[in-house]
Amino acid sequence: MHDSMLKKLDQLRTRINEIENSLVDPNIVKDIDKYTQLNKEFSDLKPIVQKFNEYNDILKGIKDANEILESGDEELKILAEDDLKNYADKPENLEQELKLMLLPKDAADDGSAFLEIRAGAGGDEASIFAGDLFRMYSRLSEREGWNLEVIDIKPSEQGGLREVVTKLNGKSVFKILKFESGVHRVQRVPETESQGRIHTSTCTVAVLPEVEEVQEVNIDKNDLRVDTFRASGAGGQHVNKTDSAVRLTHIPTGLVVECQDGRSQHKNKEKAVSLLAAKLKQQEIDNQQESIASERKILVGTGDRSEKIRTYNFPQGRVTDHRIKLTQHNLDQIMDGDIKEICDALLAENQLAMLSQLESE
Repeated sequence: MHDSMLKKLDQLRTRINEIENSLVDPNIVKDIDKYTQLNKEFSDLKPIVQKFNEYNDILKGIKDANEILESGDEELKILAEDDLKNYADKPENLEQELKLMLLPKDAADDGSAFLEIRAGAGGDEASIFAGDLFRMYSRLSEREGWNLEVIDIKPSEQGGLREVVTKLNGKSVFKILKFESGVHRVQRVPETESQGRIHTSTCTVAVLPEVEEVQEVNIDKNDLRVDTFRASGAGGQHVNKTDSAVRLTHIPTGLVVECQDGRSQHKNKEKAVSLLAAKLKQQEIDNQQESIASERKILVGTGDRSEKIRTYNFPQGRVTDHRIKLTQHNLDQIMDGDIKEICDALLAENQLAMLSQLESE
């Protein structure tokens, strides 16, 4: 293990001892915010320190076994050899686990996220595919036990969707979906195609982490233009009678968000502000990433909405993720929301890239 890594782990072990002492300090206990913060830090560090202690115990066991072999004590030699066999791959495996645990954590990983799907090139077929993707992510949401909340939806004439904006509430939503942003391409024969020709259409998907506190993003009320209008589309008689839908325009950036799903104008505005905060936060992150040298970019793909990331080929029943060259031949299951394997593969690839960078430093 590299000296820098050992030093970092020693620091974490010292830090967790400091936190333990602080958590029994009456002054800290009285400060709820500080106490909660330290408790969270302790929970984050404890598994790493425990794994490091296990690693050191294994190294000590190997050292002790080797000393017994060198001592020439025949009675203990067999036991020492058995111990060394048991320890064979453990240090290397534990070191790899520790490296993964030390990787920088994305603070947004554990939380909820906004999901936007928009029909791209391909006319009616693109809007039908947008509806298919919406159903795919809806089924995934059910499988994961998330709550899907529609913020804005614009149906197309052919029964598909021109665009849909949703919020997925639950644990690890952003972590699982963070690499879904980009252009999704479909290849299939449309129902209206009499010649049986395969058409190619696209949709863009964007995944934005929820900003826990809208106050984290400075939104000056004077920079907002608020428009209200009557909601369109399905939703009963009520939506056509009141100006409950809200459109927010952030004047400095030109960003526009809408929310027309709820009956309450106040609730719709609240949701729209939350979505705008997420977009502004993502814009800030994107600007920071642009300033990072390209050789230090470790994300799988760029998340750019113009980047083709995945192809769904219906005639051949396969799905290919172009970033990691992964092809699966279970298209029906994937369109039914069974995409966790692809998401996990993308996360694993990203971890490998981060590990490579960590080791090079």
